[in-house]
Amino acid sequence: MTADPLIGRLVDGRYEIVARVARGGMATVYRAHDTRLNREIALKVMHPHLAEGEQAASFRQRFEREARSAAGLQHHGVVAVYDQGTDGDMRYLTMEYVPGTNLRQLIRDGDLTLRRSFAVLDVVLSALAAAHAKGIVHRDIKPENVLLEEGTGRPKVADFGLARAISEVSNTTTGTVLGTVAYLAPETIATGHVDARADVYAVGILAFELFTGRLPHEGEGPIQVAYAHVNTDVPPVSAFAGHLGRPLDVLVQALTARDPDRRPHDAAVALDVLRSTFRQIPNEVLDIPAKAAPPPSSAAVKAARTAVVERPPAGRWAAQQPPQPPQPQPERRSRFGGKIALVVALVVVLFGAWWYTEQGPGAYAVVPNGVVGVTEAQAEEALTEAGLTPSRVPQHDSDVPEGEVISVTPDEGRRTLRDEPVDLVVSLGPELADVPSGLVGMTEEEARAALRDVGLVDVEVSREYSADVVRNEVIWASVREGGSVPTDETVRLTVSDGAPPVTVPDVTGLSAADATDTLSAQGFEVAREDKSDKKVEAGAVIRTKPDAGKGAEQGSTITIVVSRGEQGTVPDVVGLSVEDAQALLDEAGYTSVVRGFGELFGEGVKETEPAAGEKLKKGEEVTLWTW
Repeated sequence: MTADPLIGRLVDGRYEIVARVARGGMATVYRAHDTRLNREIALKVMHPHLAEGEQAASFRQRFEREARSAAGLQHHGVVAVYDQGTDGDMRYLTMEYVPGTNLRQLIRDGDLTLRRSFAVLDVVLSALAAAHAKGIVHRDIKPENVLLEEGTGRPKVADFGLARAISEVSNTTTGTVLGTVAYLAPETIATGHVDARADVYAVGILAFELFTGRLPHEGEGPIQVAYAHVNTDVPPVSAFAGHLGRPLDVLVQALTARDPDRRPHDAAVALDVLRSTFRQIPNEVLDIPAKAAPPPSSAAVKAARTAVVERPPAGRWAAQQPPQPPQPQPERRSRFGGKIALVVALVVVLFGAWWYTEQGPGAYAVVPNGVVGVTEAQAEEALTEAGLTPSRVPQHDSDVPEGEVISVTPDEGRRTLRDEPVDLVVSLGPELADVPSGLVGMTEEEARAALRDVGLVDVEVSREYSADVVRNEVIWASVREGGSVPTDETVRLTVSDGAPPVTVPDVTGLSAADATDTLSAQGFEVAREDKSDKKVEAGAVIRTKPDAGKGAEQGSTITIVVSRGEQGTVPDVVGLSVEDAQALLDEAGYTSVVRGFGELFGEGVKETEPAAGEKLKKGEEVTLWTW
């Protein structure tokens, strides 16, 4: 196999070509590295032969128009175009690189559910609606131009290489049709006219293919497929997938009406129709997988390629019979007849060989079984023997030994183009991290942060009491300081919960002073709270907080609840002399203090505080006001 001469080339002093991604009718797409912005991009290089001959100017203008058209589209469902330039004879575009696969592979896998199909169509129509709003027609909607982001599976519409402003396409060059035959609208085939409704028709064919796993029209060649588009309605999808009902038939028939005036006039209207249909589908139907697509025939492969097709004279497509092969002419005898036949036969053989290896079955090979789980060298040898080109993708893995193949893309047993690289994901062994120093003695938060900084994020923490280590400090770690461990290893930390708890002694009934001494001797701090209690004499401890017999951290505070004794009632001494009032209060068990100047003039008690009748603990003070 001849290596691509552009691999490794630095384009325009900036873009380093890394690998070939795809080859289309107008250009080849490469994965490249933008050395100036340090990012991965897709580099689209126009085929050199298109820049030659009478049509060179037309193709160059169309190529450059792609940049102007697509660069103006800002939509999450459109592959972004960054730049356009030339390098010598090379004309190129730089675009967003979308790692992953395309919708064609998803259809071939047969894993699509109706719900997923609607989600893809929703994004495609939303992207086209943004384009149609700017007067841009895509012209080449097909599964190969719907990319699926790796990981998220989010669709993005690519390759506006055939797009033109609507104002420009009204004057399409007579005599040719540019596009993909399997998805071309009838009016485009018959007259060359293209507008937003042609994109809607292509989305309708795409919907049919997503729902059923096959194309609605197939033939021996592009001419037969084109004839079917012009003369035959797209069949109902329910005829090929019995679980799909009337709403889907109506949807596809609306999008693929042969009369463009009967279709939604642009993608925005078609999007409303799609979403309205989605709301009519029961949930249990939405999650049924679509019918798996059969392997594409050679005719289907041809029909799915973008090409310039000669458009027959007016009226030819409306014929009642499909185009017939030319009738054999009577053999004309000539002395050169044998040589001409030999030349024709040689051309046929050479063309057949070229078609077989470049377009037909010979362009494909099957990824052999047994390349996963063996060494990289063994896997490369197996792929090379199968006619495929291995591409090494290194990846750390703690379970697969270093040098062994973790996975292969496409999967074993899958068919792939011979000139497409087959990715071998090769194990580099476990990714190691250096254990940070000083883990023991850090707080739990500090230890977690230090481990996270070196890539160790799986941390398990257990706690235990320690008389020597303060609360929340690390006592022990399962990894050794200065060592290296795999980044996916679980690191176990033991963290101190502080000193072990001490049992609170029973000081009930003791005096406040004795209870304080007892608790202090056990290492506790003591706080006091007074409370009236008619059963416990004043000054004795009623209980503690926490209760006696409970565990409490050494050095913590224990509250003793001390009795005030039984509460009494303040007697009524208003109007008595100061001497008589004090005597009565003393007899009731209260102390008294005199306030005011009334005593100097022989006046008695005018008011007490607390007032007569209020509850007050024996031994408390009553104020006598004499004014």
